[in-house]
Amino acid sequence: MSQSLTKSAEAAGPSRPSSVPGGGGLARFQGHPWLTLLTVAVGVMMVALDGTVVAIANPAIQTDLGASPADIQWVTSGYLLALAVFLITAGKIGDRFGHKGTFLVGAAGFAVTSAAIGFATNIQLVIAFRVLQGLFGALLQPAALGLLRGAFPAEKLNMAIGIWAGVIGASTAAGPIVGGLLVEHVSWQSVFWINVPVGIAAVLLGLVILRDVRSENAVKSFDLPGIALLSAAMFALVWGIIKAPSWGWGDVSTLLFLGGAVLALVLFALWQTRAKEPLIPLSLFRSVPLSAGVLLMVLMAFAFFGAIFFVTFYLQNVHGMAPVDAGVHLLPMTGMMIIGAPAAGAAIGKVGPRVPIVVGMVLTTVAMYGMSTLTTESGNGVMSLWFVLMGLGISPVMVGATEVIVGNAPLELSGVAGGLQQAAMQVGGSLGTAVLGAVMAAKVTDVLPGNWAKAGLPPLGPEQQAGLDQAAQLGIVPPSPAGTPDQVVQGMATAVHESFVSGMSLAFAVAAVVAFAAALLGLLTKKGANDAGPAVHI
Repeated sequence: MSQSLTKSAEAAGPSRPSSVPGGGGLARFQGHPWLTLLTVAVGVMMVALDGTVVAIANPAIQTDLGASPADIQWVTSGYLLALAVFLITAGKIGDRFGHKGTFLVGAAGFAVTSAAIGFATNIQLVIAFRVLQGLFGALLQPAALGLLRGAFPAEKLNMAIGIWAGVIGASTAAGPIVGGLLVEHVSWQSVFWINVPVGIAAVLLGLVILRDVRSENAVKSFDLPGIALLSAAMFALVWGIIKAPSWGWGDVSTLLFLGGAVLALVLFALWQTRAKEPLIPLSLFRSVPLSAGVLLMVLMAFAFFGAIFFVTFYLQNVHGMAPVDAGVHLLPMTGMMIIGAPAAGAAIGKVGPRVPIVVGMVLTTVAMYGMSTLTTESGNGVMSLWFVLMGLGISPVMVGATEVIVGNAPLELSGVAGGLQQAAMQVGGSLGTAVLGAVMAAKVTDVLPGNWAKAGLPPLGPEQQAGLDQAAQLGIVPPSPAGTPDQVVQGMATAVHESFVSGMSLAFAVAAVVAFAAALLGLLTKKGANDAGPAVHI
């Protein structure tokens, strides 16, 4: 950035692109706020969709490439780890080099690695490219928030974040439907190839529409020791959480990873007080609303992603739905998120984030409690009621917490703030899935023998019981030998499904408590204090 450009920006004072910048031809579209929103939404849609669409493709990948269960776990875990570990650093890259270039690299890289996965001939290549895909995905998301903050005036930023959050919610929920259709009617490779045209569209739109925005106070160097320590901490934390259900929460390996994460975070915090240009200035957390927003995002993701994980198994394995049908049954929640996020943005712009966040988390608490009352016989109407409340409740929290985090950070740290928001969501979702999964597993293991005996079925040996426990935790009824009487088959299904629902009910009850705690935390939030600031528009 030239010295004269910086001086010009200082002379002009705080500035933002106008709604329709001047100039002829395509130049008149550059920096247009709503076109900027469209562009970043197209890019982020790939990342959000990929988070859930791949789960449907995993069985087909395992069969086609002869992968082991551990390999298939890495297809998902490798992506999530790369995403979680790199998000905050990716935000810093955007703050340093500009969010437009970071976004374009992320979108292009995500599309290229998606194509490479589709052409991979063995599971090792799939895993390697999934890790790269996660790294490029991490570049996209904080850059998108930085671009939105630079393009929109403060009074319209909430609405923009609302629509952005609606796109993420819709894409996440649409994953099982899209994945099911593609795997069933095309191939598992098409699940990844679909990202290629979307990525090309994002890059082309970005080149024409995006207008780079960076603060004149942006750092000029990288805190490499800080990046290394934070990356190590995030890796140890997320990996420890992912493996805890299989290793056991009291296992030495789990404790070493989680303890290592704590140690690395402490060392990171100490280093940030000494670094000349720290990765995350600790003064950022002097803002009570920002700190509350980060923790709120963790608790929201814990409750929502941790609990909703079980719903797909409930719909498919207890109610016998196909993956596509299960996705369709989630449309009430998806629809409410699409409608609710922009509406929440408008409401937050008028009354601030506190009331919408608290009301949203209370609605989410009610929805979680309602989900805990579902039985094996619950009908579509009851399920849809709780799904609608869930979508309406989550929407203002997604929008409000994002605005609180990004809006209360200085403009020169908007990328880091965006990375914090996304990292909090990743950690919360991973932690919720692992912890609630452990709660559910314990409950299923406890009640299954009683339900088995109640159905009049003979007791099982230790090995058979262990296998049945694992299957029941997913609501799966093990296959019966040929010639087994229908009454016995039905008794097995009843015992397994009732045990699964008991575990799911407890998991949702715990999620409801966490959601209520998040509602109380929402009382500490307030509108961003740094919505405007000196910026250089390139």
